Amino acid sequence: VQLQASGGGLVQAGGSLRLKCACSGRPSARYMGWFRQAPGKEREFVAVIKWQGGSTYYADSVKGRFTISSDKAENTVHLQMNSLKPEDTAVYYCAGSRPGTITSEARRLESYVYWGQGTQVTVSS
Repeated sequence: VQLQASGGGLVQAGGSLRLKCACSGRPSARYMGWFRQAPGKEREFVAVIKWQGGSTYYADSVKGRFTISSDKAENTVHLQMNSLKPEDTAVYYCAGSRPGTITSEARRLESYVYWGQGTQVTVSS
């Protein structure tokens, strides 16, 4: 499975961006997620969606502003980001979890074994 993230860019605070993660190969991941890493900080959980069933989970910092969605026919996962803040500035990575990942593990970095290359999101104040 290969993941290709795109859609990042430079946007003013309050603006929107839509990230896309294209999955090639047969996706065996149970969860697909977005994580982000700001300069000098550790990579952190943003949002995940269960590939079958569509359950979603969000970090508190993005809840109500970001929406994750999936399109199984196209093998894509999107992250709609609205009301962006300067603190959302980071490299955003899409990732796929192990097939056996359970709900309580879905937010954990170590549950994810497939990673895309990252796309830069910069929010100016």
